[in-house]
Formats: sequence, C-alpha cells, structure tokens
Amino acid sequence: MTTQKIVIRDETKADVGVITEVTVAAFATMEISSHTEQFIIEALRSARALTLSLVAEVDGRVVGHIAFSPAAISDGTKNWYGLGPLSVLPEYQRRGIGKALIQEGLSRLKKLGAKGCCLVGHP
Repeated sequence: MTTQKIVIRDETKADVGVITEVTVAAFATMEISSHTEQFIIEALRSARALTLSLVAEVDGRVVGHIAFSPAAISDGTKNWYGLGPLSVLPEYQRRGIGKALIQEGLSRLKKLGAKGCCLVGHP
C-alpha cells in the first residue's frame, strides 16, 4: 500500500490520452494480454457505454484507470456491470491503487442501484 495519497476521480476529456498511455504501459509485458485493452476503452467511450470511468492520481499524476460498463445477463436481469479494463502504471503496481479504484467503483455502482458486477478479462 502506498503512503502517498491516492485521489480517485471521474475521467475528464483531458485524461483520455493519459488513460491510453497508462493502459498500454500496464499491459505491455503481460503475456496473456492481446494488447487491445486501450481500444476496448475507446470503443466503450465512443458507444457511450462507460457507466463509470475513474482515474487514480498520486501527486497530481494519473497512475491508474478503471472502466465499468453495462453487462447483459442471459436471464435478462438488469443493472449488472462489467469491470475492466483495470490499469495501473507498472511502477505504481502493488501499492493498493487498483484496490482503491475497484472499491470506489463498486461503491459508486451501488449508489446507482447495481445488482452485481463481474470482472471482464483475465483475473
């Protein structure tokens, strides 16, 4: 866990480029990655399907991002969401930033009336 203060906030238009950079860097060395995570975020944003898009800042620098989007459940249950991609710059990983993004996102989804959330991608 980092001793530096982590600020979680909604993405802004000014964050779009840095979110792409963070996402590319976070998945760059992962063998299980298809290295398309940044395109998934772009597609969700273009389709206006990002229910939540949160960034994590440390010392004013965006170091992490998480996306939540609506998920279709086979029995028709409404108000479910997918979590992913979740990205943290490699030099900031294992400091609690991903956990903070997940916790804040789930808290906000509850306030929106979410019934559930599932991880999308590789755990």
